[in-house]
Amino acid sequence: MEKKLTTSLTEIESALIDAAKNACSTAYAPYSNFKVGAAVLMADGRVFCGSNQENAAYSACLCAERVAILYACANAHNSYPVAIAIAAWKNGNFLETPITPCGECCQVMVEMEKRFGHSIAVCLYGKQETKVLESAKLLLPYSFTSQQLND
Repeated sequence: MEKKLTTSLTEIESALIDAAKNACSTAYAPYSNFKVGAAVLMADGRVFCGSNQENAAYSACLCAERVAILYACANAHNSYPVAIAIAAWKNGNFLETPITPCGECCQVMVEMEKRFGHSIAVCLYGKQETKVLESAKLLLPYSFTSQQLND
């Protein structure tokens, strides 16, 4: 189910990755200097971006992926996410290899797939390699589900 790509991205994937890379510049990361940008493509064609927002109380921080996807769903409530791209830079340089979202972000993406009944493609950007996964569920195959709340 995973596509591993380095040069043959679709036009849409490339544009979404560019939006995620641009979103890195809006990150607030004074403590880690690790800036992450995310861009979410909605089914209606709109793109919503987010970046990580740090806080001296680390538990109050928000990751770029959650900022972007929750912002997108709050503002495009008649649509649903179909893809997300993620890029990261440290000290002004994009990383050579892609990063993966944290567990909390994976959980949110998997919940969105279940909520809307559609897979969310995940584009993970790195300067040497870019990976495209057909579903966020591939990042967290054993996610916590609403069914477990009812058991």
